Amino acid sequence: MDSTHAKADMVRTPEAPTGGPGQDFLRNIVAEDLRSGKHDFIVTRFPPEPNGYLHIGHATSIVLNFGIAAETGGRCHLRFDDTNPETEDMIYVESAIDLIRWLGYDWGEHLYFASDYFERMYAFAEHLIREGKAYVDSLSEEEIREYRGTVTEPGRPSPYRDRTVEENLDLFRRMRDGEFPDGAHVLRARLDMSSPNMLLRDPILYRIRHAAHYRTGDRWCVYPMYDFAHPIEDAIESITHSFCTLEFENNRPLYDWVVDNIPRGGPVGIPENSRPRQYEFARRNFEYTITSKRKLLQLVREGKVSGWDDPRMPTLAGLRRRGFTPESIRNFCETIGVARTANRVDIGKLEFAIRDDLNTKAPRVLCVLDPLRVVLTNFPEGEVEHLDAPYFPHDVGREGSRKLPFSRVLYIDREDFREDPPKGYYRLSPGAEVRLRYAYIIRCDEVVHDESGRVVELRCSYDPQTRGGKAREGKTVKGTIQWVSAEHALPCEVRLYDRLFTIPDPDEAEGDFTDYLNPNSLVVVDRAMIEPSVRDDPPGSHYQFERLGYFCSDLHDSAPDHLVFNRTVTLRDTWAKARAEHERAAAAAETTPATTRPRRKEEKTREGKAKTAEKAPARTQPRAGSAEPARDPRLVERRKQYREDYGLSAEDAEILTRDGATAALFDEAIATGVDARAVANWIIHELPREAQGRAVAELPITGESLAELVELVETGTISSSGGREVLARLVHGEGSASAIVDELGLRQISDRGQLEPLVIAVLAEFPDKVEEYRAGKTGLMGFFIGQVMRRSGGRANPEVVREVVAEKTG
Repeated sequence: MDSTHAKADMVRTPEAPTGGPGQDFLRNIVAEDLRSGKHDFIVTRFPPEPNGYLHIGHATSIVLNFGIAAETGGRCHLRFDDTNPETEDMIYVESAIDLIRWLGYDWGEHLYFASDYFERMYAFAEHLIREGKAYVDSLSEEEIREYRGTVTEPGRPSPYRDRTVEENLDLFRRMRDGEFPDGAHVLRARLDMSSPNMLLRDPILYRIRHAAHYRTGDRWCVYPMYDFAHPIEDAIESITHSFCTLEFENNRPLYDWVVDNIPRGGPVGIPENSRPRQYEFARRNFEYTITSKRKLLQLVREGKVSGWDDPRMPTLAGLRRRGFTPESIRNFCETIGVARTANRVDIGKLEFAIRDDLNTKAPRVLCVLDPLRVVLTNFPEGEVEHLDAPYFPHDVGREGSRKLPFSRVLYIDREDFREDPPKGYYRLSPGAEVRLRYAYIIRCDEVVHDESGRVVELRCSYDPQTRGGKAREGKTVKGTIQWVSAEHALPCEVRLYDRLFTIPDPDEAEGDFTDYLNPNSLVVVDRAMIEPSVRDDPPGSHYQFERLGYFCSDLHDSAPDHLVFNRTVTLRDTWAKARAEHERAAAAAETTPATTRPRRKEEKTREGKAKTAEKAPARTQPRAGSAEPARDPRLVERRKQYREDYGLSAEDAEILTRDGATAALFDEAIATGVDARAVANWIIHELPREAQGRAVAELPITGESLAELVELVETGTISSSGGREVLARLVHGEGSASAIVDELGLRQISDRGQLEPLVIAVLAEFPDKVEEYRAGKTGLMGFFIGQVMRRSGGRANPEVVREVVAEKTG
C-alpha cells in the first residue's frame, strides 16, 4: 500500500461493537431470565426524548441496551419518546440517528416513535375510563398539588373524582377535539390518594396542550404523560427488559399498573404474551463537566461555547468533532459499567480510553506551534532532501511512511530553544546540539535578534553524517525535537481544547456553575506550521502530533486551503495533580466544622427542609490536622532544583518529589550521568505500571540499575519494548539490567556488517516489492523492516535497517 492509503486505513477503519466486557447486575438478571425460560428472546430499547442533543450520559445507556441485545442474540429498538410537542424537534431525531450509527449500532427496521402510538394510547385511556380506572379532573395545577398531600399527610380525593363514566368520556373526547384551553382539565388514574408513594396518588395520564407536534402537526391537542406512554410503548413492542435510571424507581409501580390494566389482544391491544419489566441502574455523573440539558442550553445561549457540537461540550457531537472515536466511547462506557448506586466518574477514564485507542491508530506527524526560523548555513541553497519517516516509529514492522522534505531553512518550536538554558536542558541552545526527528543532528552557531531583542532566527550547522538522527561514534546527543521545512510546511490553525470546568463538580459548588468555567478550555494557535503529508487528508482525520498530543482535523472548518486541527487529548493526564489537590481539599473540608467551610448545595437543602438548624457561632477554629500537612522542605527544594537544573516540567517535578523514596531513586540514577529527562520518563510513566500498586519504597530496584536500563535504551542497545521487559524483572529484584538483557537475548543488532546480508536477502526475495517501493510506494519500508526483524529474531535495530534498505534501494 502507498503512504496515503496506509494512513487512511490506519485512521478510519471502523470496528464493530462487541458488547460489554463482563457481567453486571443487569446482565445477571437477563442471564437468569434466559436460563429459567422466562424469556427465550431478549428485546431492549433506547428511548431518547427528541428535545436535546445526546451526550456522554446517553452513551452509557446506548452501549448498555444495544450491548445486552447483541450479547444475547436479541434486538434493541430505537424509539423516540416524543410526547411533549413544545420542546421537540426533528433536528434532534436526525442528530441522534446519525450519532448512534456513528457509535456503531443499528436497529434495522425497529425505529419507532411514541407519536406512532397516539391513537392506540388514546383508545387505552378511554378503556380505563370505561373500566372506572380513570377520570377527568378539573382542578387547577396548583389545586391538584395541594390535594395530593405531603410525604407525611395523605392526599384528598378531587371533588371531580366521582364523575360518571359517561361524563368522563364526554369531557375527554371534547378535550381531544380542542374545546378547552390548556390546563382546563386533565385525565387522571383512579388509584390511591393515601398511598405512601405520592406518584400513585391519582397520577395524571393526559393533559391539554394546544401546540403543533413536529410529526403529527395540529392533529392532537391532548398528549399522554411520560409515565403513561412509556410502559405502553414497551408493551406494544414486546420489550422484555426496560432499563432506566434510578430516578424512575418510584415510578415502577405505576409502570406495572399501566401494563396490567391496558387491553390485550385484538387489533388495538398489546400482544398477549408481552409483559415488560422495568429495571433501574444508577445515573453516572461525570467530573469536570455537566450533562444537564438545561445547563448545556444555557452555555449555548449565553455564548460560553460555540454551539452544541463545540468540542468542549459533553455531547456526542462535540466529542466526535473533538476527535473521540466510537471505539473509545464504547470502551469507556463498558469500563465504567452500570451499578445500583450513583457515583461520580473520573473523566480521565474517558481520556485514557481515547489515548489507548489512538495510540495504535493515529499516525505520527510533525507540527510546530510557535515557529522559530532556523537556517542551516552549511546546507546547499535550493537543495531539498526527502527523508523517509514512519507513521508508527515504535511499531516495528507496521507499514506506512511518508517523505519529509528537508531544506536549508526550517522551523522549530520556540519552546525548544533557550538562549540561557538551565542545567540539564537538552534541547537547542547556543553551541549545543540537538537531534531533529528523522533528520540530522544540528548545532546552534549564532542567534539573531530583532530591534527589541527578541530571538527571530537561529543560524545552525548540520552534520551530514548523522542522517536519521544517528549520533556519531562516541558522541551522545540527548535531545530530540520536531521541525518542518519552511518552504514546504503548511500553515494551520490549532485549537488546544481542555476540560470545560476547573473543578470536578461544578454542579455542587458555591455560586453559579458558570463561575467555574475553565478560561483555558480553548486556546487558539493561528500561526502553526505542519508537515505537508496531511494536505489532502479528509476532515476528521486523526494524528499524533509528536511531543504535543493527539489531534484531528476539524469536521466543519478544516479545508485544504485552511487547515484546522483540534486537540483531542494531551499525551498524558495533565489534570492528575489538580484532581489530587481537589480531593485533599475536600477531605480537609469534611474534617472541618461546617460553620467554617462553604456548604454544598445539598447541605443547604437539607437545612432548609429541616428548619431546625441552630444559629452557628460566628467563628470556630479548624480542628488540628484538618489542613494538608506541610511538605518536607527538602522535597520542595528538590522540586525547584529539578525544574531549574534539568528542565523538567512542574508536573514531572511534582511527581518525582511526592515522596522521599521516588526522589532518592531519581537522584541516584542521574548521579551516574544518564539523561535526567529519560530517567524521569521511566519513573513517571513506566515504573507505576510494573509496580502494580506498590510504593517506590517497597521496590527492590536501585537507581544504579534503573540508570543502566535507561542507558541501554537510549544508546539503542535494546528497544523500548525490551526495556519494559527488563524493568518488569528489575522491580522483582532479578539481577542487573545488563544481565537480564543477556539472559533474554534482547540486545539489538546495530552493526551494519551484520544487518546488510539480511537486508540484501530480503530485497532479493521480493524483487516486485522493491520495484514498487522505488516507484513511490514508500509504505513498503515497513514490510522490509518487518522481514529483516523476523530473520534476526526481532533483534535488528529498525533505524539501522531503515538506513540500509534506503541505501540498497537507491
